[in-house]
Amino acid sequence: MTDATVLVVGGGHNGLICGAYLARAGVDTVLVEARPDVGGCASTVHDLDARFNICNCDHTMVRGMPIIDELDLTAYGLRYLESEVSAVHQFHDGTEPWLFFHDVERHLDALHQTHPSQVAGYRRYLDDALPVARLALEMARTTPSTGRMLRRVAAHRAAGAARLLDWSRRSVIDVMAEYFDDWHLPLPGISTGPTVWGAPPTAPGTGTAAALYATRHLLKTGRPAGGSGALTDATRASFEAAGGRVRCDSRVSALMVSDGAVLGVQLESGERLTADVVVAACDPHRVFVDWIDDPPPAARRLVDDWRARPVQDGYESKIDAVLTRLPRFAVADRLDAVAPGADLLAPTSVISPSLEQLAEAHELRAAGRVAPAPTMLVNVPTVLDADMQVREGEHVLSLEVLFTPYALEGGWAGSSEPERWLAVLDTFYEPGTLEIDRWRAMTPDRYEREFSMHRGHTPSFAAAPLVTLLGRQRETTRHRTPIDGLYLSGAGTFPGAGVFGAPGRNAADAVLADLRRSGRPGSSIRRPGRRAS
Repeated sequence: MTDATVLVVGGGHNGLICGAYLARAGVDTVLVEARPDVGGCASTVHDLDARFNICNCDHTMVRGMPIIDELDLTAYGLRYLESEVSAVHQFHDGTEPWLFFHDVERHLDALHQTHPSQVAGYRRYLDDALPVARLALEMARTTPSTGRMLRRVAAHRAAGAARLLDWSRRSVIDVMAEYFDDWHLPLPGISTGPTVWGAPPTAPGTGTAAALYATRHLLKTGRPAGGSGALTDATRASFEAAGGRVRCDSRVSALMVSDGAVLGVQLESGERLTADVVVAACDPHRVFVDWIDDPPPAARRLVDDWRARPVQDGYESKIDAVLTRLPRFAVADRLDAVAPGADLLAPTSVISPSLEQLAEAHELRAAGRVAPAPTMLVNVPTVLDADMQVREGEHVLSLEVLFTPYALEGGWAGSSEPERWLAVLDTFYEPGTLEIDRWRAMTPDRYEREFSMHRGHTPSFAAAPLVTLLGRQRETTRHRTPIDGLYLSGAGTFPGAGVFGAPGRNAADAVLADLRRSGRPGSSIRRPGRRAS
């Protein structure tokens, strides 16, 4: 007698989504989470008598997936808010900022006012990038299999597929140089693409990030009302309404494996939970390095490969602050001429360094130091979302900073770095308007300590499109492992990191398909996303 047919380990948004699909398909599913509550880095938490999102609150990719409709998340309270301006792009060198709009013509009109010489290049960029973005989105929505993906590729123009493959082999700066001769145009896309991934823009394989702007013209960025955690709260409600069970404060220490098949998990408390299937919706590296002592013969080579991979250090921090008044950007008057009356505080302002400063930031990161002009992502979520406001008259400021190395020179305890970031940020506002009452810094050591992120690092799926298409690196591209009954999900699996949700959906689909074929308990099930009659 097992404790469940499926155990999902990890209560971030991907684990919750995977569990919800399984439970709604009629599978007895238990989700196991180490923290006191679910949500992971998509959570919204209470601290300092305020509400903070653990990570940046912008949701884009998940809105392009069928997940919200298939799991009925709107019925469980999920509602998105949208800004007129999608993003504000500013620069440490103080040159002309520019605005990003979801609507292409509105966007081009604004760009004509700030960077008129780049408009023609942006039009050429859209002609080439939109087919790439559409194809990438179609592949992300497709249950991973070579046949299904090839059919998606065939349904699109050959140019889109050929260009996606070409860009995947090149660097993002090389691709973007074909369209823009002013670095202020590609840098914000680099800041929210390769910089977030931890990769330099000159690295081969980063070229697919060139489709980022096009993707944001296809999918509108939004914020869940009540904070980013409204997504995970709604998903948990969908999961539990279908009979799924959640166990928090239950940290997994080992997988139980016998005769090449998973039997369940052992918790740090010593308790054992048995199941026919385990879905690890967490860092794959830790699964193979920490949870498996004696891998079965079929999995030994894969486990050895993962154990030989270098351990990645985290490099991102976040400051959450409570403001006693709304600040005003120093460039507000210039941007008001572009978008009269538009709110500039709620959308994320991407503050980018120059290419030379970014190269320096990568060098300093390797030395355990933070660049003088770091990449910054800042917004005031309470301007758009009154549900994020706890005390009347107060507002919440969200500031993400890159690169802030886990192994900081001198250590994070007592470091003055976070205060310096606030001082740098203050220079982007009119003097005296950034009034902070209280704040906290989430540095890589805290992410490790409080969110089980090894060395403060968030895993990210980085396989090339051809690898995904052919199903190589099967454990991350197809979510299946050589250990019978063990599956992977989460940010380290296809199609990748961020608030995406597709890895959870994909893993659930793989489990359901295999349960049907195996005839094991839970095999008499409905298709994922379909409602019971």
